[in-house]
Amino acid sequence: MRPYVLAETNWKHVKDEDFSVSVLPWGATEAHNYHLPYATDNILAEEAAIYTAGKAWKKKAKVVVLPTIPFGVNTGQMDVKLCMNLNPSTQYAILKDVAQVLQKHKINKLVILNSHGGNNFKQMIRELSLEYPKLFACSVNWWQTTDARPYFDEPGDHAGELETAAVMHLRPELVLPLKEAGDGSAKTFKIKALKEGWASAQREWTSVTKDTGVGNPKAATAEKGKRFIEKTTDMIADFFVELHSADLEDMYH
Repeated sequence: MRPYVLAETNWKHVKDEDFSVSVLPWGATEAHNYHLPYATDNILAEEAAIYTAGKAWKKKAKVVVLPTIPFGVNTGQMDVKLCMNLNPSTQYAILKDVAQVLQKHKINKLVILNSHGGNNFKQMIRELSLEYPKLFACSVNWWQTTDARPYFDEPGDHAGELETAAVMHLRPELVLPLKEAGDGSAKTFKIKALKEGWASAQREWTSVTKDTGVGNPKAATAEKGKRFIEKTTDMIADFFVELHSADLEDMYH
C-alpha cells in the first residue's frame, strides 16, 4: 500500500491523514501510432503522478494522488476509431465536482497533472476560482517541465520518441516492437500564420498523419525514458513540497 495513492489506501488510513495537496492525473484514450497503447496518456499521467507523490511524501509533503481521468479532448480525432472524446465543457463539469469534494474536506490545493496535448485547463482554472475561491488550483503538463531535447534525438509531438521511450520504461509489455511502428511523418498547415504557430486552429488528425503519430519513435529506448521521467518527476516533486508548505494567504512577494 502506498499511502499517497487514494485508490490503494483505505479508510483506516485516510480518516486520520491530513492531506494538503491533491493531484489529479488527467490523460486521454486515443490511438498512438501503431505500436503504443490507447492508454498511453493515462499511463503517463498516473505513473508521473505516483512517482512524483512518492518523492514528495519522503520529504514530508502530504500529497494524495486521485484516480486518473481517462478521457480527454479529442475533437480533432473523432474519425479515428474509438478515440474517446470529452468536450471541454464536460471536463469542467468533472473538475467542479472534484473541487466540491476537496473543499468539503478542506484540501485546498489541487494540481492537475496533465499528459495529453489536447487538454487545456487554463480557462477552467480561472472559472473554478470564482466558484471555489478557497481552492488553489493549477495544472502541470508533465512532459514540458524541462527541455526534452537533451534526452532525445527527436522528442516528437504525439507517439514520438519521448512518449515511446517513457512507456517502454513504465509498461514495456504494452509496446510493440519498433519495427511495427509508423514513422510518424505529419503534414503541416499551408497557411503561414498557422504553420508558424502565432495563429492556432484544431488539426484534423487523419488529414495530418496516416499512422496517427506525429514524430518518429524509432530512436526510443527504455533508458532514455527512465532518465527523462526521473528528471521531470524530481522537478515536480520539488514543486509539490513547496506547495505543501505554501500559505495560500501569502503567495506573493
